[in-house]
Amino acid sequence: MPKRGKKYRAALAKIDRMKNYTPEEAVKLLKEVAYTEFDPTAEVHLRLGVDPRHADQQVRGVVVLPHGTGKQVKILVFAEGEDARIAEEAGADYVGGDDIIQKIQKEGWLDFDVALATPQMMGKVARLGRILGPRGLMPNPKAGTVVKGEDLPRAIEEIRKGRVEFRVDRTGNLHIPFGKVRAFSEQQLLDNLAAVMDAVVRAKPSGAKGAYIRRVVLAPTMGPGIRVDTRLAEAMRPE
Repeated sequence: MPKRGKKYRAALAKIDRMKNYTPEEAVKLLKEVAYTEFDPTAEVHLRLGVDPRHADQQVRGVVVLPHGTGKQVKILVFAEGEDARIAEEAGADYVGGDDIIQKIQKEGWLDFDVALATPQMMGKVARLGRILGPRGLMPNPKAGTVVKGEDLPRAIEEIRKGRVEFRVDRTGNLHIPFGKVRAFSEQQLLDNLAAVMDAVVRAKPSGAKGAYIRRVVLAPTMGPGIRVDTRLAEAMRPE
């Protein structure tokens, strides 16, 4: 295990590693243990009782954070013709078809955070699967990122407001950002966390057996984790 720096060790000393904190206590402590010069992202890490190797135990969904993510998001829309015009008017940062696809393939261009595509474009966009897929940027109907032209303004607005996609990894864990530690108030972080937990509970797959949410940990970017009482976290609901 790598040796931790002095600031990390000082932050870790503020946390009782044997305690499962309430969501309110954990969020308050989250602000206290953030030590980076930049405003770190507040992250929630969940250990789930699922085996992602089975199709009926996949966990995937989206959540619109009530107070946003605190991050400026660059949106790419794969669209042509009238759909491209709609996307541009709705405020997408980049809009294109074959030109954008070739730029990604030949130049490795990936200067965007979210990619949307119209159904008509998916046949072409599919060629980018090996590039976009591992980075979580591939448009997918299940994630709500394959959108009809008339629905592009709504989808773009949701992303601007704080739409976050989540998907279980190979080890059965979820890692979801829910705001900025310093820029957001404790209540704003709690509201966003409640929205995340509600979305994760609603995304429980039919094949999940036993305890679904087994561990909940909050952490700032580069900071130590704070364990949260699983029952209290799972019971959180947006106001």
